[in-house]
Order: sequence, then C-alpha cells, then structure tokens
Amino acid sequence: MAQDPIHQFQISKIIPIEVGSLDLSFTNSALFMVATVAVTSLFLIMGTSGRGLVPSRWQSMVEMSYEFVASTLRSSAGNEGMRFFPFVFSLFMFVLIANLLGMFPYFFTVTSHIIVTFALAMLVISTVVVYGFAKHGTKFLGLFVPHGVPGALIPLVTLIEVISFLSRPISLSVRLFANMLAGHITLKVFTGFVVSLLASESLGLFGPVTSILPLIMGVALTGLEFLVAFLQAYVFTVLTCMYLNDALHPSH
Repeated sequence: MAQDPIHQFQISKIIPIEVGSLDLSFTNSALFMVATVAVTSLFLIMGTSGRGLVPSRWQSMVEMSYEFVASTLRSSAGNEGMRFFPFVFSLFMFVLIANLLGMFPYFFTVTSHIIVTFALAMLVISTVVVYGFAKHGTKFLGLFVPHGVPGALIPLVTLIEVISFLSRPISLSVRLFANMLAGHITLKVFTGFVVSLLASESLGLFGPVTSILPLIMGVALTGLEFLVAFLQAYVFTVLTCMYLNDALHPSH
C-alpha cells in the first residue's frame, strides 16, 4: 500500500454523515479544502494586519500576490476587468495554496481530483455566461460570430465557436487535474524506487548504490513539482482572465 502511487489520491471518510440515501460525509478532500481556505486566510491576514510604510516579509508577499494577479487581469481584460479582481484573486490563491499543500508528505492534493477542478472551471464559465447576458443581453451571442466572416461560412464558424466555448471548462479542469495527478504519481514512483532498492536483500550492498539515481531524480522532481504548482495556478488564472474578457467584450 505504501508503494502504491494511486493510493495517495484515495478519498476517505473522516466523519461519516448520511441523510437518507445522500452521503454528506466529511472526507479528507473536504478537510484539505478547508485547510486551503484557512491557510490562505491566515496568510492574507498576517500580511495585511500591520500595513506598515516599510512592509514586512509577509506584507511584501501579499502585495506581490496582489500586484501579480492585478497585472495579469489588467493585461487580459483591461481596467474594466478589475471588477472581477476579488473573484480571480480568490481562485488564484485557492489553487496555488492547494497545490503547495499537496507537496507535503501525507497531505492530500485536492486539485488532483477532476471533480474539484471541474467545479472551479464551471464556476468560471458560469460567471462568464451570467455576466455576459446580464450586461449585453442577446448581444453576448456575438461572441460566437467573429467579425469579418463571410456569410456562407457563418454557420460553420459559429458551430466551431460554440464547441470551443463548451470545451473550455473541460480543458481548464483537465489541464490542472492532469498535471497535478501525473506529477505526484511520477514523484511517488521514483521515491518508491529508493525505498525498494534500499530494502532489497537480493541486491546486498549494491542496493544503496543503485538507489542514488532515483533519489536524485526524486529531489529534482520535487523542485519541479513546486514550479508546476505555481505555473498551474498561473495558467488557470490567465485563462480565467481571458474568458472574463469575453464576458466584458463579446464583440472583440
């Protein structure tokens, strides 16, 4: 079980709760989502409680996070997109902290489950659709008819645009889920090699020697996974900003 790379993604019940045929149990996934929100809140509170003219380390990190997301949103959706800043900033911090928490041994990576990432993606797309229709009405449908398309090609192009739009939550969720899942499996496999080689009696003294290479790979993959944790949060945020820009400017 300890060597099984898939076991780390298993959802287990912590507090069984059943209401009729409905299972509302509090699971390890729910626990780490709560932990993600708690860590994020603590990070922001610690960074903004002092608000000194000369920022502390925590304040500097919070300000950097704020400016990073704000600049990303402005570059993708313009100044008008700043009305979505609380939403985008919350998504970025949740995905980033969830990814980073999953790097600790025996912790659970909630973003490695497609149901979590798909829920986040649907939240983004639902926001785009609701705001788009609320602000532009039926003109929001102009998003599916690009300017300059010949009349004969409009049905085909519109169909392609609709399919592309409907595939957004799938691509947005699968990208995050697949990267976190694959990275953690690879890391588990290489670290499992180290344990297996060290415990192998048939290899004798040769076991510890051969375990050096997978150990080096494990260390390198750990560093790479920390980079991927940030990059995936960044990519998720950038794509969210681009989709929100469609809600603000459907005719572009």
